[in-house]
Amino acid sequence: MKIRKYIGWLLSGSLLTVSAQPESAPGDGWNVRDHIPLQEVIVQAHRGAGIPAPESSIEAFEIAWAFGTVPEADVRTTRDGVIVSFHDGTFSRILPDAPEEMKKKGIQDLTFEEVKTLDIGAWKGAAFEGQRVLSLSGIVETLRAHPERRVYVDIKNVDFAQLAKETESVHPQLIIASTHYDELKRWKEVAPHSYTLHWMGGSEAELAERFDRLEKEQFRYVDQLQIHVRIGTDGAFSPGEDFLRRSGERLRKYGVLYQTFPWECDDADVFRRLMDLGVASFATDYPDATMQAIRGYFKDSKIQ
Repeated sequence: MKIRKYIGWLLSGSLLTVSAQPESAPGDGWNVRDHIPLQEVIVQAHRGAGIPAPESSIEAFEIAWAFGTVPEADVRTTRDGVIVSFHDGTFSRILPDAPEEMKKKGIQDLTFEEVKTLDIGAWKGAAFEGQRVLSLSGIVETLRAHPERRVYVDIKNVDFAQLAKETESVHPQLIIASTHYDELKRWKEVAPHSYTLHWMGGSEAELAERFDRLEKEQFRYVDQLQIHVRIGTDGAFSPGEDFLRRSGERLRKYGVLYQTFPWECDDADVFRRLMDLGVASFATDYPDATMQAIRGYFKDSKIQ
């Protein structure tokens, strides 16, 4: 029952006791449209709101929530111990006009007062000038004011005890994301009422090995699992369709929400094909196009 309880929580703000999602037999043609209502398909907006906005600002988060998606915050710690949302290890991409010495620095090299002076929107265009790095306390404040909202928190460089303490009032609104299973385990130990996403990329062989290890643990500590999907010039998926379909079958057996991240993709047909393979959730750099594609896919749904 874990997956339907989880989705019910995500949509309503509290855990619901609902019927279990139907399991699938190998090769039975299970697809999302015939088993899951449109409103239960969860979309993660990469780095805040993806391509439509600068990363990690409150403005980006507001855009993601307006799209009906869940923004992602990559968390790092300043030199004086303040947790903030910022993806990159250095400032070179976000501050292209900064002095070379500054470009080489990262969040860990500055105090929070110094970080607050950085304009992280100007690189995206004049319309975004003046946007600032968002602190963890700012995220918590917004979540407390809007208990229906959720945030993915991707672990970069933080102390788990500090993160857990500072977010204690909003633990049920957080989905902690990491590619390291031991980090998810550690997080669940300090914040059992929060949720987790385990993301992974690589070859089919590498992914299969990771799946096998997780299945030995019965996917304990994992509420969602994300697979990175590349799309070739011929439209072929990597990993391939058979692997993606089998992955969905395995995850549904354990009640884990199945998410993929189609890299650099806003093609509605790709999202349709993935949902036909059993993918019930997406991470994306194109949250607006993704939501439009999902709504189109569900036009002929058999369930409401």
